[in-house]
Amino acid sequence: MKKIEAIIRPFKLDEVKEALVEEGIRGLTISEVRGYGRQKGHTETYRGSEYQIEFIPKIKIEIVVDDSLLDKAIEAILRTAKTGQVGDGKIFISDVQDVIRIRTEESGSQAL
Repeated sequence: MKKIEAIIRPFKLDEVKEALVEEGIRGLTISEVRGYGRQKGHTETYRGSEYQIEFIPKIKIEIVVDDSLLDKAIEAILRTAKTGQVGDGKIFISDVQDVIRIRTEESGSQAL
């Protein structure tokens, strides 16, 4: 099993979610996060005063998938989250040792 953590632009969330559902991925967790990478923030003007926005709002999607769905999930995220501009985000993939569904105590792929 693999855990996919994807940091994406907030307005891309619905597209990414729909693409993942089409690929058979049933569950995901999202968080509103803030950070910066190569963008290094930006400057905005409010009532004539300029101020620096250092941390850009993003959405973090967390998914745990069976190894057989990993490539499909990654491709769906890349296809739908990409704008071609700096700040599109990143995808992190890590191994998951085990999963246990609390309600039924099922473990492994059955718990997904």
